[in-house]
Amino acid sequence: MRFDRMSGLDAEQLDELEYRVAGLLEEPWDKGEGRPRELTLREALVVTCGYMRQNIIEDVWADIFDVDQSTISRYITFLTPFVEKATEEDRPSEEDAAETTRGAIVLVDGTLWPCWSWDGENKLWSGKYKTTGHGSLVVTNRQGRITFVSEPVTGNHHDMAKLKGSVVEKILKKAGGVFGDKGFIGTDYITTPIRKPECRELLQWEHEWNNQVSSFRAPVERAVATLKTWRILFTDYRRPIPRCNRTLLLQGEFCITLRGSGMCDAVDE
Repeated sequence: MRFDRMSGLDAEQLDELEYRVAGLLEEPWDKGEGRPRELTLREALVVTCGYMRQNIIEDVWADIFDVDQSTISRYITFLTPFVEKATEEDRPSEEDAAETTRGAIVLVDGTLWPCWSWDGENKLWSGKYKTTGHGSLVVTNRQGRITFVSEPVTGNHHDMAKLKGSVVEKILKKAGGVFGDKGFIGTDYITTPIRKPECRELLQWEHEWNNQVSSFRAPVERAVATLKTWRILFTDYRRPIPRCNRTLLLQGEFCITLRGSGMCDAVDE
């Protein structure tokens, strides 16, 4: 099977992840005695990462590997924390991101990770995106390389609400300059486009200003689009809400890990 297409990881990356996860397990995946597991550790990791990469329903994964759906669900639930732990050392911390952006020009953009419209979860609705989900802020350098993804919050939070008092605000205030979209109008340290007044059209110089700001912001929009090649960040998240925030944050951080560590580059394909 073409595990790279399924999981988003090439053979070398999958080897490294398998090695790290195996070292974290309390007991060997294959004990060599008793009832054997339905999938090898490598196959189980392909399912776990592939579920995030492709967001295919568990029944389809079960058919691909000829096992029960309950087995797929159990392995995804069990291995996701180990994938998080295995890549932890490569993911940028708040301090790493702040040091990287110190004195530099950076870009910021808000985005929504969609999920199901769960009963009783009315705070998930985003008026801006007209759907339900969780929102994060993405920070990149001028070339569009991601340096930080914020903790997801419910979709009813505007970009400014996500920013105020957050880790991202601390990071951005240490930068030499920041470009953002109209959602950040009102800050004194983020350069934004000019909003059209109700009483008149934009002047020529205002149009030109907005065009320049948009051209500076283009790399962060491409970075968000790259994150969303991992389909769980682009199509509705279906698993129970208590697991949602942790999974989405892990996925955003996992993408950065792949781009910035010894496990890199497949995410750019």
